[in-house]
Amino acid sequence: MTTEPQRLSLRVVVPPLGSRQGTVECRPVVDGRDVLADVFDEGPAGDPRYLLGPDAPLRATDTPREVRLAEAECTEGCCGAVYVTIKREGRRVIWSGWRNPDEDDLDLPEFRFDVEQYEAEVGRASTDHGWEWPARTVARLLEERLRGHADLLAAWECELGAVSAWHWEPDRINVFLFHPRRSAIREGRPWLQFRMTLPVSGDDPAGQADRLAARLTAEDPCEIAEVSGGSQEFARRLGYPWPGPRRRRA
Repeated sequence: MTTEPQRLSLRVVVPPLGSRQGTVECRPVVDGRDVLADVFDEGPAGDPRYLLGPDAPLRATDTPREVRLAEAECTEGCCGAVYVTIKREGRRVIWSGWRNPDEDDLDLPEFRFDVEQYEAEVGRASTDHGWEWPARTVARLLEERLRGHADLLAAWECELGAVSAWHWEPDRINVFLFHPRRSAIREGRPWLQFRMTLPVSGDDPAGQADRLAARLTAEDPCEIAEVSGGSQEFARRLGYPWPGPRRRRA
């Protein structure tokens, strides 16, 4: 007997803007059931920024891939997380191998989806930005522009870390940069992280992203950003004060 495939929906949840409560979540719903609601209340589902997009981990391939769908607010190492293994087999996408490092047994069944419905839903959720507020849209577009022209930041010995917009600060974004590059961390060389907080208006998000990208690449962004990570010794060796006043030392 052929078993009917299940149906996946991906629901983005946004807390009230200005509130310190909650976080933006991408919640998987299978046949109308929020599959995380009954098995994990230690923290939120993953941010759509990480679960969706062009290289979304939710996209299914012939090679099985384990994806973290949710993590405890206090970190996985403290109170756990929810993982699932996603793979494509012919005309089906299978979710199985459910795992929570903090529990011996995670009570969720194997799900089987029709590949066309599954891929259409992941594609829809990845391109539907209607839930974003203006600052979140500016942050996404600015990050796309900066990653698309990484050489412009590299000219200043900088590498983009992330561009973030948080719902509790709905009228601003934060740009995080690494100097000289993120690879210095694993190579054991001196490194610093810089943070720049920028206001966002209700003007056209694409225009704002263009203007900010031009501003950030026209001159050394570390001259106007603040040190937010690394160490006092690394700052001394790289020629920056600690913690980050705005002027670089000669």
